[in-house]
Amino acid sequence: MHPSPSDLTEAGRTMLASDPDSPGSLGLAISEAVEMAAQDPTANYALGSVLNHVLLHQTIIGEEALLQLAKIGESVDLIVGCTGGGSNFGGLTFPFLREKLASGTGPVIRAVEPASCPSLTQGTYAYDFGDVAGLTPMLKMHTLGHDFIPDPIHAGGLRYHGMSPLISHLYEEGLIEAQAKTQKDCFAAGVLFARTEGIVPAPEPTHALAAAVEEAIACIETGEEKVILTALCGHGHLDLPAYDAYLRGDLVDHTWEDTELQEAVAEALTRLPSIPG
Repeated sequence: MHPSPSDLTEAGRTMLASDPDSPGSLGLAISEAVEMAAQDPTANYALGSVLNHVLLHQTIIGEEALLQLAKIGESVDLIVGCTGGGSNFGGLTFPFLREKLASGTGPVIRAVEPASCPSLTQGTYAYDFGDVAGLTPMLKMHTLGHDFIPDPIHAGGLRYHGMSPLISHLYEEGLIEAQAKTQKDCFAAGVLFARTEGIVPAPEPTHALAAAVEEAIACIETGEEKVILTALCGHGHLDLPAYDAYLRGDLVDHTWEDTELQEAVAEALTRLPSIPG
């Protein structure tokens, strides 16, 4: 196992040459993995997120949730899911969206992404590469630019420049909502969840938990009753140093309003691939 960026690939060396302190990204790690696999005749590479077939495989999550709710006689008013490349969110929500489209009624479906990597809420809908080096096929998706490097927030699985084509299309059609959360708000929800449920969540699902808590508090204030569904897609046992940093007050929030972030995205978008015709 090697941290990305590494000096083992051309993609990694190029990044380190331009920025020796680069925090890397999911897109850069994909570039390095694809490059290594392409040079090894005995290796194949299977992308585990973003691509549409991955989301469809993951729908076992949502299918099971539908059966579980049926067993207790409940229907859902709101589904919230953390969203980086989209596989966890799509896996949870697509079966519910199928039922909603068939019946004409169903839950509000809300994607929650990092404020420092807001591909759905602030990205451009365009063809782009799925990795930094441009080794993958181009995808029509919401993107911040394939070589955009997000700030080093602790939710590493959400530090991806683009969004699944299927989810991007659903967002364009108005079938799902999206919002962005800062990591301080997310870790606050993670601590609350740990103290009430006895489970330490990974930084990624704390984004969904933050939105769920926010909605629940709003329901308390208005007196409205809602069934809110989310998926706890990972535990935080390996993320305790991140929780320690939060509890010490050392976490830094980065948002789209930061001038530095705006400039970085604007620059990255100038390098979107050109599509003939």
